[in-house]
Amino acid sequence: MEKYIKKFSEITMKDIAEVGGKNASLGEMVNTLVPKGILVPDGFAVTVAAYKYFINQNGLGEPLAMLMQSLDRKTYSNLDDVGRQARTLILRSPVPNDLKMAITDEYDYLFDNDEPAVAVRSSATAEDLPNASFAGQHESYLNIRGHMALVDAVKRCFASLYTGRAIKYREDKGFAHDKVFLSVGVQAMVRSDLGCSGVGFTLEPESGFRDVVHIAGVWGLGENIVQGTDTPDEFLVFKPMLKKGLQAVIQKNLGSKSKMMVYADEDDDRESTVNRDTPADLREKFVLTEKEVEKLGHWGLILEDHYGKPMDFEWAKDGLNHQLYLIQARPETVHSQKKKIQLETYTLTQKGTILTKGEAVGSKIASGTARIIFSPDEMEKLKPGDILITDTTSPDWDPILKMAGGIVTNKGGRTSHAAIIARELGAAAIVGTENATSVIRDGDEVTIDCSEGKTGKIYRGRLQWKESITDYDDIRIPESPKPELIIADPEKAFELSFFPNYGVGLLRLEFIINNSVQIHPMALVRFDKVTDTADRAKIEEMTKHYPDKEAYFVDKLSQGVATIAAAFYPKEVIV
Repeated sequence: MEKYIKKFSEITMKDIAEVGGKNASLGEMVNTLVPKGILVPDGFAVTVAAYKYFINQNGLGEPLAMLMQSLDRKTYSNLDDVGRQARTLILRSPVPNDLKMAITDEYDYLFDNDEPAVAVRSSATAEDLPNASFAGQHESYLNIRGHMALVDAVKRCFASLYTGRAIKYREDKGFAHDKVFLSVGVQAMVRSDLGCSGVGFTLEPESGFRDVVHIAGVWGLGENIVQGTDTPDEFLVFKPMLKKGLQAVIQKNLGSKSKMMVYADEDDDRESTVNRDTPADLREKFVLTEKEVEKLGHWGLILEDHYGKPMDFEWAKDGLNHQLYLIQARPETVHSQKKKIQLETYTLTQKGTILTKGEAVGSKIASGTARIIFSPDEMEKLKPGDILITDTTSPDWDPILKMAGGIVTNKGGRTSHAAIIARELGAAAIVGTENATSVIRDGDEVTIDCSEGKTGKIYRGRLQWKESITDYDDIRIPESPKPELIIADPEKAFELSFFPNYGVGLLRLEFIINNSVQIHPMALVRFDKVTDTADRAKIEEMTKHYPDKEAYFVDKLSQGVATIAAAFYPKEVIV
């Protein structure tokens, strides 16, 4: 008899074909990493066999296949309509009673509580390619309580196999629609609605630098950070110091965190979660302490050691018991697959008027016609090569993002959906500008510049630039004299560390003060002597999170020096 339910404790990475990649990873963590001190919420998988049973019992195989045959494969003009019809077929079909009982019995047994809240997540796999990644293509549902809601959420996950983005993904990858199946993970909810949550990478996501763990977080449930609807706090943890038990957090950046996703009240209709404004005091506070950041960094090291490759993971902090948990982990898919050491250099050769700034993704420059689009339904407005300007993106936007010559968003950080997709596509992107859709007009010619470190700039007009690619695989530097770099900007340190070098012969402190601190030290020491009203207001704003203004200078300068030192460790860095 086919097994419709498997506990996470019964699952390892060998079971991908049976439970999909996401559930296999959760089972692997529960079985092998919990004994090493990582906390992972327990749960179970509704297996691929259960999905096939549901499809067969309702006779859905043939009508679904006919719908997929009707797809317009030239323009995909009927993609949304075909997907809607397919989902309707699934949603109107009943879950067989024996499968329904298997799901609810396991829910009652595993979560011995009165209708506990669970996360219900899709986990797909392909028959011929069990290791295919379907990250972000299918739906997840949070704060699901009770038998009826759970069974309904499982069925909605089944239906999400036929969202427009999932259908197009399979078309792009050449997967037969009837050979891709869905498993569903049911996992105990961490009460991060009362705490915080986020993501982590065991490398620096822009450059691929391997000696740091990058952690980002927001208040409340983690969907805001994954979907890029908010700008998170960001932290960098230096692995060599972490392993030695020394202070390892080398960068801390406070995000706006303007929204927090929390459990819905009973009067919020069918919605299980809602987005609310973050209280002002929490916006000005880091979501994690340095000890908690270092703990997540340690867990990242354990993950990377176990899987033998760079990883990205999702974490959550329970606001009731104040414990940290890992709720998902997967291999990092952009930098870990690069084989050659190459440096792509882009340099603007024209000056221009800056329209707005944000966080740069990658190091490229792109120009084109700006198209302001607020919904995937407006896809026809974007022509290949246009620069997409929008508020935020989600997986529904994937077909549009693949057409864009560049991507600019108001919201989100470098771990948001838009940033992750831009890296995968190798596209220029600037996220978290806050005001792009208001300062740029639809049809404007613009240039987006990601070539100057973490800060990306959007310029008016199509500016000229030059680009070059240097392959370092075959370059050998002389042993004498030993060439060392001159460095001024911490934002470029990780990227520059890939140059052939013997370290840093001159770290220019005055440029760190200029680029990172951005305030003259004497204006901080003798703030009472600053008479210009605008200057005083700017200094007050920049230093508002510090007990005194001198502490701001010390913190920013030390982070700049630490970042450059970490980038070239264990080589010498002369300040």
